[in-house]
Amino acid sequence: MSPIFIGLMSGTSADAIDGVAVSFDQDEVRIHATQSDPLCATLRRRITDIMQGRNDDLDSLAALDIDLSEAFADCAVKLVAQLKASPLAIGCHGQTVRHRPERGFTAQLGSGAVIATRSGIPTVADFRSADVALGGQGAPLVPVFHRNIFGSEEEDRAIVNIGGIANVTLLPNTGEVSGFDTGPGNTLLDLCYRRHQEGQWDTDGAWSLTGEVSQTLLARLLSDEYFSRPAPKSTGLEYFSPDWLAKNLTGDERPQDLQATLRELTAAGIATAINEELPKARAVYLCGGGARNSALKQAIDVLIPNAKVTSTMELGIGPEWVEACAFAWLARQRLEEKPGNLPSVTGASRMAVLGALHLP
Repeated sequence: MSPIFIGLMSGTSADAIDGVAVSFDQDEVRIHATQSDPLCATLRRRITDIMQGRNDDLDSLAALDIDLSEAFADCAVKLVAQLKASPLAIGCHGQTVRHRPERGFTAQLGSGAVIATRSGIPTVADFRSADVALGGQGAPLVPVFHRNIFGSEEEDRAIVNIGGIANVTLLPNTGEVSGFDTGPGNTLLDLCYRRHQEGQWDTDGAWSLTGEVSQTLLARLLSDEYFSRPAPKSTGLEYFSPDWLAKNLTGDERPQDLQATLRELTAAGIATAINEELPKARAVYLCGGGARNSALKQAIDVLIPNAKVTSTMELGIGPEWVEACAFAWLARQRLEEKPGNLPSVTGASRMAVLGALHLP
């Protein structure tokens, strides 16, 4: 039996820790157990504060790092309880709280030492910093996993992960893989929904469908230089922030119209990337939390008329588990001392073994 690895993921939306226990047999994925632990309101508020530059002194940062590490370890322990065999290692992406590759750093919370000690399992963390040290963006890292698991010799494919920020992996049937962050994913949609409605997110995009898209506002948002910037590129919530949105608004927008416009913003960023960079793509597979937003999926479908838009479930992995599987796979790469980045995606000067290994 192939060894089992655990992957732990908390995305830019900071809504939950998703964990999987998986094994890889000739790069085919077998999921043995899954676990999703919602982050409590207090943890989410502390994460959001630091992301937005509030309460981000060293003491607050370190305290949040420890508390998040305990939460990651708890998720891993719950996964282990579902297994018959002990995992070989944990791969923990951590929680991104600041992403500044243009300044030479990216910051994820989640101590591999704490997780390894608490779970009793070797833990690989801090996947992004080695790529940044080599001049790369440190993101996105999942395209190398997408290439190995989802690549096809018969057709051009695109894999789209829609978390707080959306990113795309472009998989031509021949030639070099590329990928980058396309712009906002769920972040601004969730922000608008929480300000005007009850709950955490717009289920199925139903509220967005009650509004009308403002083409004037959409054009103003899409005129931001990020969308026309050439790859490699990556971004975060510190760029596409509440302040970024506010400076583009007049204040007279109806909330439901704003929600509809933000839905189209996310869809346009994704569709433009695929139409311009992989125009022969005939299959687009969505993953991440945004894959559950049927109104967003329909908006993407309309903008990419020559491709079938569906979810990664069609390829054998549920959309909510793809990223966690990717970091389990990257942990395996680290233990085998194999590269985990794609310079064609991140812009790093060379391939590198990623992640710091912590023993229990």
